[in-house]
Amino acid sequence: MNSIEILTDMAQRPVDAAKRLPHLTATQLNAHPADHPNSIAWLLWHSGREVDVQLSDLTGAAQQWQQFRPRFELGDLGDTVGLGHSPEQASQIRVTDQQLLVAYLEATLTALSEYVESLTDSALGEVIDDSWTPPVTRGARLVSIVDDAAVHVGQAAYAAGAITHSH
Repeated sequence: MNSIEILTDMAQRPVDAAKRLPHLTATQLNAHPADHPNSIAWLLWHSGREVDVQLSDLTGAAQQWQQFRPRFELGDLGDTVGLGHSPEQASQIRVTDQQLLVAYLEATLTALSEYVESLTDSALGEVIDDSWTPPVTRGARLVSIVDDAAVHVGQAAYAAGAITHSH
């Protein structure tokens, strides 16, 4: 495998994990286990948003959110990424359709994979943000984007398991 193939394989992993989540009711999707402000719906929504916003910033392309926004019906709060949400804001991210959440995540990571497939190894090594030490390369940013999605989908899987196996 080359670096492009590794990144595209990696980008598919959070989607696969999200598709393997147990079927959740609207109540389960929007529950707050242990009174944590982030519900499973919030975690999946945030996973898609963070990929979408960062990829758009990286590529200059339009966000996938433009097509999904009307279906989510979250208003202006849905346009955010979720970083820094207060507990009240996080609780306002209510989504009743699990498949919509997964479809949005899949659309964002498919767009990321398509972008990665357009790159060369030398493009992956290009420094795109020198405000960090060490400076951030395009490849490191892409890994970071996918890693964040994988972490949050993993959190959603853990919470879903706790909710569906608590009886």
